[in-house]
Amino acid sequence: MNQAALKDNIGNEANKPVAITEGPILQVRNLNRLYGHNKGCQDVSLEVYPGEVLGIVGESGSGKSTLIRCIAGLEKADSGEILYQPAQQAMMNLNESRETEIRQLMRKEWGIVHQNPRDGLKLDISAGANIGERLMSQGDRHYGNIRAKAMDWMQRVELDIERIDDKPKTYSGGMQQRLQIARNLVTEPRLLFMDEPTGGLDVSVQAKLLDLLRKLVRELNVAVIIVTHDMGVARLLADRLMVMYQSRVIETGLTDRILDDPQAPYTQLLVSSILQV
Repeated sequence: MNQAALKDNIGNEANKPVAITEGPILQVRNLNRLYGHNKGCQDVSLEVYPGEVLGIVGESGSGKSTLIRCIAGLEKADSGEILYQPAQQAMMNLNESRETEIRQLMRKEWGIVHQNPRDGLKLDISAGANIGERLMSQGDRHYGNIRAKAMDWMQRVELDIERIDDKPKTYSGGMQQRLQIARNLVTEPRLLFMDEPTGGLDVSVQAKLLDLLRKLVRELNVAVIIVTHDMGVARLLADRLMVMYQSRVIETGLTDRILDDPQAPYTQLLVSSILQV
């Protein structure tokens, strides 16, 4: 993404790091994932705090998508620990948890925004039903309440509520992504995973979507892990950055520090856009 174009569309407000006052909601320790002889991610450790946005950046094939899929329970790590703190419960090790426990977290405490919104939506049911389905998974059965909440969230993500009964397959790509965000945030999750959420959208649509995401994340105080190869997206959304290269973490720190004074040679190339990512 062209950062100058983004600034024109989104404004020049500084990205302020979140003040960390609680323990981490998520801890990953020495995580490894192999595909035969190929290394998906190696010896990765990280922490995420409530209300914090952690950006994971790197070129294609660096291991960032593998990492987020393992943390989110979409793939099984080969070794290491993934420790999550559910609401009002003891810390749990996700790598030792049953699939039913992971699915329950996905319904009640997590949200996942895919790069392609078609992977996160049901295209042949209405927009309202896509949002309502998430509410029903948490036990809401009152049709009037569900529809009212769906309309409220369509407004919050700036979708026309007159299209609540339209199917997502009739929406543009940017509208589908907004609907996917509404579907995930309607239940106010504690942890949100986002994998290239602005990929494939033009600059003006990306800018509006990023502005919306930043606003909603702060309002809900949700912890976020966002994977991106786009340093403009990282600068605008992330409080901290983790740089991956060849399946390993090579640098981590506050976003402004990483982007303004990168230390690792690869990070310097990434920031200066010399690499084709």
